[in-house]
Amino acid sequence: MERRLLLVFALTFLVIILFQPLLKKYLPQAPVPASEIPVTTQTPPQAAAATTAQASTPAAGASKQASAEADTVIENDLYRVTLTNRGGLVKSWILKTYFDEHGKPLELVSNAAGQYGYPLSLWTYDEAQRNKLNSALYVASESGKLTAPARLTFEYADPDVSVRKTLSFDHTYVVHIETSVVSKGSVVTAFPMWPAGFGDQVSPSSYAASRIEHQYNDKTERLDIKKISGGATVQGPFNWAGVVDQYFAAVFLPDNVQDAAMITLRHQVDVPKDARDPKPGETIKADVLGVGVGNLRGASVERLYVGPKSLGVLESVPVPTLAGAPSDLRGLINFGFFGVIARPLFLWLKWTYGWVHNWGWAIVIQTLIINLTLLPLRISSMKSALKMQKVAPQIKAVQEKYKKYSMRDPRKQEMNQEVSALYKAEGVNPVGGCLPMVIQMPFLFAYYSMLGAALDLRQAPWLWIRDLSSPDPWHLLPIGIIITMLLTQRMTPQPGMDPSQQKMMTFMMPLMLGVISWNLAAGLCLYWSEGNLIALAQQSLMNRTSLGREMREIALKRARKKEK
Repeated sequence: MERRLLLVFALTFLVIILFQPLLKKYLPQAPVPASEIPVTTQTPPQAAAATTAQASTPAAGASKQASAEADTVIENDLYRVTLTNRGGLVKSWILKTYFDEHGKPLELVSNAAGQYGYPLSLWTYDEAQRNKLNSALYVASESGKLTAPARLTFEYADPDVSVRKTLSFDHTYVVHIETSVVSKGSVVTAFPMWPAGFGDQVSPSSYAASRIEHQYNDKTERLDIKKISGGATVQGPFNWAGVVDQYFAAVFLPDNVQDAAMITLRHQVDVPKDARDPKPGETIKADVLGVGVGNLRGASVERLYVGPKSLGVLESVPVPTLAGAPSDLRGLINFGFFGVIARPLFLWLKWTYGWVHNWGWAIVIQTLIINLTLLPLRISSMKSALKMQKVAPQIKAVQEKYKKYSMRDPRKQEMNQEVSALYKAEGVNPVGGCLPMVIQMPFLFAYYSMLGAALDLRQAPWLWIRDLSSPDPWHLLPIGIIITMLLTQRMTPQPGMDPSQQKMMTFMMPLMLGVISWNLAAGLCLYWSEGNLIALAQQSLMNRTSLGREMREIALKRARKKEK
């Protein structure tokens, strides 16, 4: 029992790291109202070809195109978007209130866009037509610099095809989009795209955090890279669908939910192995994801949210849904399986930040309160474990007495009765040491999920740490985790364990946890190391109790006996 308890403590934080992927792999997933259908043809669906053009599209056979390339810049307090009339697409989408690793306003258009497509380019099932639509010179209704609210229209027409693209900007992160493509009198299925990830993706881990997500009412599907094939069609209905990374999202909200569809895009790029110290030739392949979302049976009319995965911002974007489903974009923040705990923890952390104005100190205060709240459970767990250690020799004697009998022998039942009687006489609950720890586990998982999803920790400083969402640059917190675990192990009496095994566990477990925490986010390491420090103080106090002194004496006697 004691060995199992030690292993549980050792593996707790390893399970935290692996928990979410294991859940996706082994637990049943919620049913998804969409089905992914690989595209095997270059022609658009027949239903789309049969739909007539809307009156807003330039007349078929007319010629309308610009003579030269020109840019239009639209900005508000949140962003500055640069569009070009070549393809009627976005060259730059800068968020003014967020910054990159060099301290400059964050560019959301990825470096891969030059190779795989810029935002708001159009995706069609005919590749030649797609290339034509995204390279033609459109006539823009405005050029130069504009201030939101603003409306911008791009039009192009030749004897074969006519295109109209209208974009409306306001004071929020949401852009209203209307696109229509007509070829020889028939509407062409053409989806506005966000095709190549985000500009904040600079390391392999940031690319690995990318997902394609969609939601219909209360069902949300999160597709990781392994589930995505380039050029596949995912049919709706969708309330929203788009591509996300750890902190930012580009999500389309179709006006026509029932006829909406999504094209999944997946490409590969070479990225430096170490983004902080890139070296020529030292690169690895990373997947860059994108989507195109629109109407399969006509012109596409939709909204596009491009911005941070900030809970307050996402809750301000309305999403029409059925009763009981989220009426906003809060589903973009993945708080994990224990979201029912993680979301309140985040709101509490945010409230604490409002008082101390530093996310690091907010984590320190919240960690202290959580650990003090769970202290009775921890003390109960330790008392049960110490009592179990006290009766361990007697339990072993009973087991030795009956070991000659097989498991099917009725006399084995007598052994169980003797063990139960011994537990009752000594006031020991065999699950008392594990149950309090099981109760604590959801809080650990929830806190891990919460800190990983909290955009507010991105580039948040605390003392020597410049970014609580990145690893500790000096690794002081992981070293603190190792030291506090080592001291706690040495201070914890284990009379039921062989001294040589105890020495091995005393060093191996802290080192293993140190390796796990070495490159974790500093915010999580801060929570972890502070919790260990509190556990160390708790163990010191427990050792001063009569039960603790008795257990230490038992352990010392056993060690002396072993040496003889």
